[in-house]
Amino acid sequence: MKRIAAAALVAGLAFSGQAMAEPVKIGMITTLSGGGAGLGIDIRDGFLLAIKESGNKDIKVIVEDDAQKPELAVQIADKMVQSEKVDILTGIVWSNLAMAVVPGVVGQGTFYLSTNAGPSALAGEKCNPNYFNVAYQNDNLHEAMGNYANTANYKKTFILAPNYPAGTDALTGFKRFYKGALAGELYTKVGQTDYATEIAQIRASGADSVYFFLPGGMGIAFMKQYSQSGISTPVMGPGFSFDQDVLGAIGDAALGVKNSSHWSKDLDNAANKKYVAAFKAEYKRLPSLYATQGYDTANLILSAVAKASVKDKDAFRAALKEAKFDSVRGKFKFGNNNHPIQDIYVREVIKEDGVLTNKIVATSFTDHQDAYAASCKM
Repeated sequence: MKRIAAAALVAGLAFSGQAMAEPVKIGMITTLSGGGAGLGIDIRDGFLLAIKESGNKDIKVIVEDDAQKPELAVQIADKMVQSEKVDILTGIVWSNLAMAVVPGVVGQGTFYLSTNAGPSALAGEKCNPNYFNVAYQNDNLHEAMGNYANTANYKKTFILAPNYPAGTDALTGFKRFYKGALAGELYTKVGQTDYATEIAQIRASGADSVYFFLPGGMGIAFMKQYSQSGISTPVMGPGFSFDQDVLGAIGDAALGVKNSSHWSKDLDNAANKKYVAAFKAEYKRLPSLYATQGYDTANLILSAVAKASVKDKDAFRAALKEAKFDSVRGKFKFGNNNHPIQDIYVREVIKEDGVLTNKIVATSFTDHQDAYAASCKM
């Protein structure tokens, strides 16, 4: 297992208010090996950049690789909570790993802040005061593209996703706002890389559009094979499948694809401009939305530790809920279930200075809240 201990090295606190009186230990469990490694690496890099920028030497971050295995993630979480006494856990990419880890962690009174996975159960009936999601609820970006498909006048869309919690949330979200008919609906195997059968079904369906959610290497494989098949039916996806971490691997087959995101590097606010420049300077690449979620999560934690001791759980929880930090997304606030209420944009894949990236072309939702908040008793 890869393990990294990181502490802030740069002087100059970014936050004012009550000075920290004691160290804060943060455990990050994320995916750093295997086909989904790029997602976890981006989350880790964005998170550590914010800690470094803060200059806060009282924060210690311990990073371990879950290798995308639920049983390993549970083992690491138990060790971090029980033996290493971390104050906060964060970093999990995948919803099935989050469902394996989060209920046990928050049940022991430890804070968990999600940098990505937002399964519906944790937003609804299984919500918890110690669980905060700084990214989204899983359905949100898919809901935005279902809404966009109506605007684009698509009336017969073929939809597909992997068969796991985030996959079912994805297609549920798309269908919640899409008003047209479905040309087909498929759930594929997690980790699948051969899509010849699915592409043949799309070709035979008479679809006027395709919507898919296939994160990481799955989406890269699908788009390459779809392009090689010669089908011209327009493709739509969530930002996960067309973000900076995968565009280089997909190549020009992604040009022109519309996708949804709560963040884009061309969002016009001061925090975002500073962040994009700092990330490029630190890592010599453009940030992805995964990196951005890690960056915002770290800055939320920094804002809370500047106001309250993490050992005073009620005060620290209240400081997290207040969310007084400069999000690179612009405005940011939590709903009753500790999930974001935020704007969601439609982006288009373009080539800029020879690099594939995205630009915002529309706003699908303003101040959008997830569909499960009403089921949360908080």
